Amino acid sequence: MSAIQVPRRVHGLLGEVGELFVIALEAVRRTWDVRTWAWEFAEQAWFLARVTSIPVILVSLPLGATVALQVGQLAAQLGAQSATGGAVVVGLVREVAPIAAALIIAGAGGSAMTADMGARRIRDELSAMEAMAVNPIHRLVTPRLWAASLVSTLLASLVIVSGATGGFVFNVLLQDVTPGAYFDGAVSLLQTSDLLVTLLKSWLFGVIAAVVACYMGMNCAASPVGVGRAVNRAIVVAFLLVFALNYVITTVYFVAFPPRI
Repeated sequence: MSAIQVPRRVHGLLGEVGELFVIALEAVRRTWDVRTWAWEFAEQAWFLARVTSIPVILVSLPLGATVALQVGQLAAQLGAQSATGGAVVVGLVREVAPIAAALIIAGAGGSAMTADMGARRIRDELSAMEAMAVNPIHRLVTPRLWAASLVSTLLASLVIVSGATGGFVFNVLLQDVTPGAYFDGAVSLLQTSDLLVTLLKSWLFGVIAAVVACYMGMNCAASPVGVGRAVNRAIVVAFLLVFALNYVITTVYFVAFPPRI
């Protein structure tokens, strides 16, 4: 690798990051013009809810039970099985819920968005829209951005409920912990700010998944192979950005609001 190739690669990476921000800001800029994207928003929100709700439930139920199993075994050795519910619910609310919602949105919904945008690019629909003085970002990206962010926020709530149910069934029915002790441990450790930050994370992760998916689809190679590569790249990039942003938000949050002991 020569000394010239590294700056070129860095320049290309920074250019793509800048284009992602441009698309996101341009999509948000015409949010006020709801009439042009309301129907597309409703269609995309229903599609995302339909393809992600069942997978989220199927993932969250065993996940909550698994966390309850691991924490319950350790708590049993320490004589504090009643703390299992608190550990399960706090873990779900603070970290698991937004990450699980983001991964499902990016994997199931984002891949469909990228394929749709790539197909439109191959058929020259995006160029045709520009020729008719219709901004494809306003017409296509804006509704998908708001739909993904809304559904991602709702999915985080679904993850919390499903995961807590899975942990409750395992901890109460199989480990003989009382229901009151299960929920009391969760209430004593949770703060209102935990839920607010979780919802904020989920919203931001949905925005990231939608923007990355649309960008990759709108800029893919004009061939079926190019669309497939764009789908794969969109999922990987979305995952990386989600985990990086989650680390930053969690670090700042723990500094501003130290967890209860």
